[in-house]
Amino acid sequence: MPERPARPLAASVVLIAALALTGCATQATDASGASTDPAPAAEQAPEPTTDTTDASDEAAASEDTAAAPAEGAYLDYTDGAIEATAGPKALFFHASWCPKCRALDEDLRAEGAPDGLTVFKVDYDSRTDLRQQYGVTIQTTIVFVDDAGEKISSVVLYEDPSVESLVAAMP
Repeated sequence: MPERPARPLAASVVLIAALALTGCATQATDASGASTDPAPAAEQAPEPTTDTTDASDEAAASEDTAAAPAEGAYLDYTDGAIEATAGPKALFFHASWCPKCRALDEDLRAEGAPDGLTVFKVDYDSRTDLRQQYGVTIQTTIVFVDDAGEKISSVVLYEDPSVESLVAAMP
């Protein structure tokens, strides 16, 4: 299975972490340059900084991080998973005996879930309770749900079981 390419989000997180850490490891010295124990934080005067980053650069970095989509996830469904997962979610009703389900499963494993979407793989045969709850009558059905597990929309990807079709069907 090929590795997913690195995301710009990771570089932004590293940059922000590096900026946050600069200035955190200061050590007091006496006139001779010898190390001394720093005074408690309440007694220390703030030291001037020589940071060349201006506020507009930091704001831009913050905006880039906020605007960057979160990586998608493809997980096996467990009770309580919908409520415990933030962001857009979809249930993929999968049957191990279905060639179309296997094709979509392989595509999701190879390409990964679309950015920002968590796809839960639900066993079509054993989870009749969920099939009834969401009105699912055929495998390869994708049900998009909100944070409370309420159905937003659904689509059957039987004719084109691909991540591309999943993306096109997103609400």
